[in-house]
Amino acid sequence: MPRLNKKTALITGGARGIGAAIANAFRDEGADVILTDIDAENGQAMADQIGATFARLDVASEADWNTIAERFPALDVLVNNAGITGFEGQFDDAPPAHDPENATLADWRSVHAVNTDGTFLGCRYAIRAMRANGAGSIVNISSRSGLVGIPMAAAYAASKAAIRNHTKSVALYCAAQGLNIRCNSIHPAAIMTPMWEPMLGNGPDRAERGAAMVADTPMRRFGEAKEVAALAVLLASDEAAYMTGSELTIDGGILAGSAATPGD
Repeated sequence: MPRLNKKTALITGGARGIGAAIANAFRDEGADVILTDIDAENGQAMADQIGATFARLDVASEADWNTIAERFPALDVLVNNAGITGFEGQFDDAPPAHDPENATLADWRSVHAVNTDGTFLGCRYAIRAMRANGAGSIVNISSRSGLVGIPMAAAYAASKAAIRNHTKSVALYCAAQGLNIRCNSIHPAAIMTPMWEPMLGNGPDRAERGAAMVADTPMRRFGEAKEVAALAVLLASDEAAYMTGSELTIDGGILAGSAATPGD
């Protein structure tokens, strides 16, 4: 029997990348998928492709979440996947500074609005939508950057660390309430998604650029979105019934050691 049979799952940021891979994997495992994204055109196209229901959602908007709650009052699984780095978009000059000294408060807040506020609002909705059944699974997509400092992407790293900690708070809250609502986080490192395309380019040095970006990864390659999706399926399924407040790292071995290997 499919591992997510008869479960209703909502995935944020599902139009592409990791979110799309999770939505596709959930459908393969029998879930009724609600795919959401701020990008209505590509979100609808992805939903049509995999046989999911599409709903437009800006995760930073409380009003949008209220609309989702009215439309989908009951839920079994929520994946808080939508997120930004702060470096998206086209820039006339250099991308905005995101280091601790030069980042603007507006740029800091824009990252946290999506990543931190969006996860908080998603978890709040999920707890309420799962309370009637007293059970469910919340999967929060954090990052390796939520476990270590990232000097030139301070807002992103701080937001992903907040997701990691809020996951544990939600897990403990639900358990204390006598609810079998589990909340866990996934921490991917470099996963090959469209986000990397501007940095890789289409020139003859694309392969060389890619190799340089994963040179510090023990497995010497990018991860694949489907590999993250496999962990999301596990956490959403009843196989992970005793897992809550946990964090799963998928980083090709980066955090298994340090950059200074003894003997090198």
